[in-house]
Amino acid sequence: MATKPRSIFEEVGSAPKPVTAPGGIDAKGRGARRSIRNWLVAIFVLTACIIAVGGMTRLTDSGLSITEWKPISGAIPPLNAADWQTEFVAYQGSPEYQLQNKGMTLEQFKYIFWWEWGHRQLARTIGGVWAIGFLFFWATKRIPTGWTPRLFGIGVLIGIQGAVGWWMVSSGLKGTMLDVASYRLATHLGLAFVIFGFTAWFIFLLGRREADLMKARRQAEPKLFGMGTGLMHFAFLQIILGALVAGIDAGRAFPHWPTMDGTSFLPPDPFTLIPVWRNFFEDAGLVQFIHRMSGYLLFIFGIVVWLRARKSPNGHTRFAYNAVLAMLVIQMTLGIFTAVYSAPLHIAIVHQFGAVVLWVLILRGRYLARYPIPQSIRGTAR
Repeated sequence: MATKPRSIFEEVGSAPKPVTAPGGIDAKGRGARRSIRNWLVAIFVLTACIIAVGGMTRLTDSGLSITEWKPISGAIPPLNAADWQTEFVAYQGSPEYQLQNKGMTLEQFKYIFWWEWGHRQLARTIGGVWAIGFLFFWATKRIPTGWTPRLFGIGVLIGIQGAVGWWMVSSGLKGTMLDVASYRLATHLGLAFVIFGFTAWFIFLLGRREADLMKARRQAEPKLFGMGTGLMHFAFLQIILGALVAGIDAGRAFPHWPTMDGTSFLPPDPFTLIPVWRNFFEDAGLVQFIHRMSGYLLFIFGIVVWLRARKSPNGHTRFAYNAVLAMLVIQMTLGIFTAVYSAPLHIAIVHQFGAVVLWVLILRGRYLARYPIPQSIRGTAR
């Protein structure tokens, strides 16, 4: 049997090298990106819902209606008259009942109880969705390379958030407190936005292949990304300040704009509490004034970032920051209406949810500054 003559440049014993399939580099360790992304979207939606429900719980003064922390057994609500009476008696021993709601009927108590129970139940649901999803993807080895610490970290934050929630509630169950401590409320809300932010960022990243992200990063706009990061941090600060306002009902104390009391731009008697630092957390006028001033500065900085984004060569990035500016205008308008009308429930909750929308839009703009979507010369997506 005749053999094919060898080339003089061919090594003895060598075999033809296999051709690497397109996308082979990205295929290794990519895991179930789409399924994990859908799981994170579920957590994202639930987190947005619990932020809204938490706001309603605060606005309806329902947060102190359940006086014990029962992470597991508390999932079962009162099932009969005796159970309801037990819960009501426990609430009657709280400062809020003794000093503010004395004489409340059982039916009135049930209204605030269901808000707080629903809030806690939604928190349990978020924890359960995370735990089931993470254990499934981890056990079946479907988590992409390098993603296990990130996804596990979301669960750690959710667990910490549960503990912080009780730390917050417990502050309103002693002494003469009628509400939870405002700084604890701010910590609780701030951590919710941290969880929400990380979840949104991971959803953005998992929406594209690692190879595509690496390629897109070569077209990144570092300056715009840095400014977007600054805007993100500034918005987070404003959210924390808003929580301090809500914590002491400062939004209902000065129903005027642009002045504080109809005559003065500055709050009246802003430093009467001793020690002085308490005024920044407990003086309604000073706390609302700081929130207003921070809002103005955030709006101005948002315009600066938007002007920079207009120079972006990428149409998707420009559109993302157009959305940020539009939401800034809406959110600022909602803030003014909230103050002028003394924070009625329907306006105040829309204002809080507006912060959620603005937060996501800022994160989206920041993401696109770092990982632009490829487009043709004419500006259409490829």
